[in-house]
Amino acid sequence: MRIGVPREIKVHEYRVGLVPAGVRELTAAGHEVLIEAGAGSGIGIADVDYRAAGATIVDAAAEVFARADMVVKVKEPQLPECALLRAGQILFTYLHLAPDPKQAQALMRSGATAIAYETVTRHGALPLLTPMSEVAGRMSVQVGAYSLQKANGGRGVLLGGVPGVPAGKVVILGGGVAGTHAAQIAVGLHADVTVVDRSLERLRELSAQFGSSLRTAYSTTEAIERLVKDADLVIGAVLIAGAAAPKLVTKAMLSSMQPGSVLVDISIDQGGCFETSRPTTHAEPTFVVDGVVHYCVANMPGAVARTSTFALTNATLPYVRMLADHGWQAALRKDPGFAVGLNVHAGGITHPAVAQALGVPLAASPLQGG
Repeated sequence: MRIGVPREIKVHEYRVGLVPAGVRELTAAGHEVLIEAGAGSGIGIADVDYRAAGATIVDAAAEVFARADMVVKVKEPQLPECALLRAGQILFTYLHLAPDPKQAQALMRSGATAIAYETVTRHGALPLLTPMSEVAGRMSVQVGAYSLQKANGGRGVLLGGVPGVPAGKVVILGGGVAGTHAAQIAVGLHADVTVVDRSLERLRELSAQFGSSLRTAYSTTEAIERLVKDADLVIGAVLIAGAAAPKLVTKAMLSSMQPGSVLVDISIDQGGCFETSRPTTHAEPTFVVDGVVHYCVANMPGAVARTSTFALTNATLPYVRMLADHGWQAALRKDPGFAVGLNVHAGGITHPAVAQALGVPLAASPLQGG
């Protein structure tokens, strides 16, 4: 199979879909890999490194899309990239279609087969979302602490406090992968940390893991309303695979929050879990509503692009190899969890949660009956 990796064009996105080690694995298996010139330059991987691994370097994204049987990316295709896709071509990347009807329509028009990293499952987990959730969770406390500084619009609170001065209050909505990693960093900074989740089992696990250094709360509207009122930093880390994120913090709740407090919305790729959230970029990461600072960057891990690329490609390479070795139909039939990653095929939306979020009919799975 001929696999193409274009340079990412989203604002301040420097990650890349394959690293040289992955190229070497694929070319050794008899596949051809096309890399757009400069695709890895943002994380210190030169074209010569890809050539040494067996890749062919091409000058433009248009050539990558025109020649590749499968396109491997990191972020969702931007509309100019969607226009380069064609029927019968495989796209393997993050899609996050639920809050993005324009992209969904463009992918449907292309006729391509689009498989989303974020909806692939394995043993009940999301193996291709997990690495970036780990990064985003850890980053959320880092960017939240930065945003709390007075010069950046925040309250001027140090999360860890100092002797004689209370620690900052951190509320984390969601106790999954991102929320747990956020808690690890916040606890490590000696902040006053509370994790909110609707799973009692998960809350018990977190209590056992962190002991008295972390508080837990069962997720109700009353609990969230009470906790965010006094919080310095609220981190939104909720996820329903493929679906739009639930709005847990309403605009009305903002009026009770302290001026200069900070919201960090890790869930923004799926529409955000704060009612007042809207996607931002690393170029302009924050905005203020009712005195509350919002950090809603839709590709948070892109800020630490080198770490993120290697973490992501460690997880995605086995799936890329399966698609290349067997073709998408055989690969998805062999692995039911991989099959859940199929979001778009032949002009239709094939993932139930995505179809529901977009308000479009669910297309029949092309894997049925085979």
